[in-house]
Amino acid sequence: MQTFLISYDLAKPTRNKHALATAIMGLGSSWARPLECTWYVRADVAESQIAARLAAFLDDDDGLLVQAVEEEATLANTSLRWFRQRRPGFDIEAGSNILAFPAVAAMAPAQQELPLPMAQAG
Repeated sequence: MQTFLISYDLAKPTRNKHALATAIMGLGSSWARPLECTWYVRADVAESQIAARLAAFLDDDDGLLVQAVEEEATLANTSLRWFRQRRPGFDIEAGSNILAFPAVAAMAPAQQELPLPMAQAG
């Protein structure tokens, strides 16, 4: 399973935006969308196959980038959550469709906050 970075620039953003997003979500076993037109997809296909499948949703003046990437990323002012493909008829437990990327260390149990002293009117 390879992770791919997919980014696009649509000259007419309202034309195929939702169809393109749906196609990207259907490419592999899981996906993440950290920015408006930037996706990560985990799939067992080649970059050229991804580009060919998405080409149907692009006009001649649109741009597309598909690149195999490593499993680490540095992000600023955004978050990254992985979502799995849901299979019809397959029950998924609550919260199980989100995977952390990159894997984070277990956090210490939350500590109860101490009460703030209130000022007395005098």
